[in-house]
Amino acid sequence: MTNSPAFATCDLCDVHKNDGSGAFRVLPPVFRDFGAARRFCGPVVTVKCFEDNSLVKAAVDTAGEGRVLVVDGGGSLRRALLGGNLAAAAVRNGWAGVLIDGCVRDTAELAASNLGIRALALIPLPTEKRNEGQRDVAVQIQGVWVRPGDWLYADEDGILVADRALT
Repeated sequence: MTNSPAFATCDLCDVHKNDGSGAFRVLPPVFRDFGAARRFCGPVVTVKCFEDNSLVKAAVDTAGEGRVLVVDGGGSLRRALLGGNLAAAAVRNGWAGVLIDGCVRDTAELAASNLGIRALALIPLPTEKRNEGQRDVAVQIQGVWVRPGDWLYADEDGILVADRALT
């Protein structure tokens, strides 16, 4: 596993806690950790899809360049939007992490992948491939706006989003 990025979400919150501009946002503590990389950060790429991971696959099959894929899966607990094969593709292509407002599967494979992975829950059922969804659009993740180009920071204490790099 590579070295963890040098930041702590608690420290970032201490510095930016009084930012009322909306440029600094903290996600609710509902996401579980599934990847080997416990701490990750990077510029955001977004995908909005519902029970169809065609665009998730398309994204992780491209060069990640240290970015974080944020997937608005509508909070669905019925289908897994990421599994072992897609996590392996994300690692191969240099993604720093994936945040999914939805489910994942293949727990053992995800835990062995050097990728930050946060999602709501596990479910073994895969998605249907309908090639539906949108990429590079503003999404709402658990009520928090996340936009392409924002920066996402995730560690053992939580997940936050900012309109620029904070470290």
